[in-house]
Amino acid sequence: MGGTVQTDIDPRSLIGRKAFDRDGHKIGTVDEVYLDDATGEPEWAAVRTGLFSRDAFVPLEPSEVVDNALHVPYERALIKDAPDFGVGRHLSPEQELQLYHHYGLDLSAPPTPAPSAGDRSFGKVTGQED
Repeated sequence: MGGTVQTDIDPRSLIGRKAFDRDGHKIGTVDEVYLDDATGEPEWAAVRTGLFSRDAFVPLEPSEVVDNALHVPYERALIKDAPDFGVGRHLSPEQELQLYHHYGLDLSAPPTPAPSAGDRSFGKVTGQED
């Protein structure tokens, strides 16, 4: 089974693996894997960073599994600042678009037209605001 992820393992087996940034610094542990709605291919991983117990979404396509760990080709600071949508929920097309922009990834086909400015509350995370 081929796919866009540069690994030859079942995406479910990514859960629980350690994740590292491009410089080899530990980011955290893979919490969940999100599949593309259209293709069913693994597209994003939520990595439990340990920083305030939040998950950072990382793209799987440019990442690879080396020595049983997920290596993400981005700096830890960029990963840490990725939009946090919480885990256990479906990523909306708007949320995916925010992640694509955050990581500077090309969109081969834009998901949907941009939402209106008044429709942004879904992506906010509950908790303290600073």
